[in-house]
Amino acid sequence: MPDPSHPDHHHKDRRIWFGLGITFIWLLLGIFYIAENVGWGQFTRLPIDQMGTFLEGAFAPLAFLWLVIGLFIQQTVLAENNRELRRTNLQSEKQTQAIAATELNARQETFFKIAESTRRQLGAISGMLFVSSQGPAGDGNLSAEQTDDMWQQFAAGDFEVFSRRFLIMSANPDVSLEDLFYGSEIRIRHSNNFIVGLDRLLKLARECDTDNIIQDAMIYSANGLLGIRLRELHPTIRFESVQITDSNAYLDQIARIDSELETRHA
Repeated sequence: MPDPSHPDHHHKDRRIWFGLGITFIWLLLGIFYIAENVGWGQFTRLPIDQMGTFLEGAFAPLAFLWLVIGLFIQQTVLAENNRELRRTNLQSEKQTQAIAATELNARQETFFKIAESTRRQLGAISGMLFVSSQGPAGDGNLSAEQTDDMWQQFAAGDFEVFSRRFLIMSANPDVSLEDLFYGSEIRIRHSNNFIVGLDRLLKLARECDTDNIIQDAMIYSANGLLGIRLRELHPTIRFESVQITDSNAYLDQIARIDSELETRHA
């Protein structure tokens, strides 16, 4: 609905009042002309065709005047409608962005709940993989007491304790990671389960974080780094590399933006 306080509304009113004023003056002039030059008695006795011709000629300028005024008013209305449409589109865009942000926040909250459960699951899988390779049932490098102590740390909330031990062992050149991860059927099963759980979690992270901040943080965790090693050493599958943020490219982009700002301010 047009706003009466809007400037275009007042312009439209002025055009209407201007048209009414001209029309009133024109009618007065017509009445004066008939009274002075024709006479009302003679005018009323004119034949219909002559009276029609006279009235047509008398009102043609008024018809043209109101046609022009109507066109200007129509242009104003169209302009107002276009502005209102742009405002509506802008509001719709803002609402869409707000809905998208709300949906993204909801997905992220759901992700973090899932991530905590998956982190616990990956910790348990890495624990079983570690015990099968280093515990009494494996190579026997750790005693039952040491294994129990690590499980107590896991129960206390340190879900990456076994993954960290694997990463520490990977620095030893005398340790065969292939044998640790894939040296037996049960180790292969644990390693495959770990890869599947981590990959599914990374997929969820990419879906709820377009900047890959969450994914990068997960990859550089102990579980993430262990998962990368498991993928690289898999005996039968060649996995695609997990794409992480290129730090050099990111810093180069920041440097270019900073250089452009300095050039503008110079």
